[in-house]
Amino acid sequence: MSAVSLSNPLRPVLLAAARSSRLEKTVSGMTLTRKLVDRFVAGDAEPAAVSAVRDILTSGRFVTVDYLGEDTTDPAQATATVDAYLSLLRSYATLSEAAGTQHTLEVSLKLSALGQSLPGDGEKIALANAHRIVTAADEVGAWVTVDAEDHTTTDSTLSIVEELRRDFPTLGTVLQAYLHRTEADCRHFSGSGSRIRLCKGAYKEPADVAFQKPGEVDASYLRCLKVLMEGDGYPMVASHDPTMIDAALELATLTERTAEDFEFQMLYGIRDGEQRRLVAEGNHLRVYVPYGSQWYGYFMRRLAERPANLMFFMRSLASNN
Repeated sequence: MSAVSLSNPLRPVLLAAARSSRLEKTVSGMTLTRKLVDRFVAGDAEPAAVSAVRDILTSGRFVTVDYLGEDTTDPAQATATVDAYLSLLRSYATLSEAAGTQHTLEVSLKLSALGQSLPGDGEKIALANAHRIVTAADEVGAWVTVDAEDHTTTDSTLSIVEELRRDFPTLGTVLQAYLHRTEADCRHFSGSGSRIRLCKGAYKEPADVAFQKPGEVDASYLRCLKVLMEGDGYPMVASHDPTMIDAALELATLTERTAEDFEFQMLYGIRDGEQRRLVAEGNHLRVYVPYGSQWYGYFMRRLAERPANLMFFMRSLASNN
């Protein structure tokens, strides 16, 4: 999930660094890094994530939990990721009182963490693993949304989503507004009963597949948002951008959507006050809560998205030298 501003001049460098195993080792070994990571990640293990979820639910917000990991090339690791989600979903049963209404609980899946990148039958393995998780979520009344990753996975991901929707028609998926194709994908995937999380995009993409200028991405987001709000599905507005939030509220009024017909989504640790304000005004808002030890790629993308995050990190570096 992302609500990227694209205004960080170091964004391309940071996004490239998110894929660097050498830099991962360096950054992960820095003591001060943990302080900032803790702002964006709910912890390394399930108990910390469940504790964070409980706190968020008591504030009237909804949650979606992501067990961090991506680009898995080890079948055993893909299986371990499935097991982590199944365990988390069992823990969801203990949160039913705090959750209150149905579907306040959700999990978010990255298919590359479920085996999509494995040679040979990776796509089939990811489909089977995702099916196990969605089945378990359905049994406890939780929703599932399939995350978007870089553009090279989009066709495979959306193909798996279409297959899963045959058994689970309310399965959510993420579409990224910075891709040229996304407006058409919004029209295709936003039919009755569907759930689409619209974000701006958080990966380094070439100009032939993605808009590069902030104004172009914003314009695409607004076009896509209009398609979703005028459609028959359930839009999930993933943005911290005040302009996009205001546009969503205006479009919801114009299309006669109530608070039950769409929701806002924001990242754990970002704009907490704004999250609470939107809920206080009667809106539904879901917090994207990541946890797990494989936090490096997620962390670097958060630095790339917002200059304020990067400046905080750099000040921490300077104060510890």
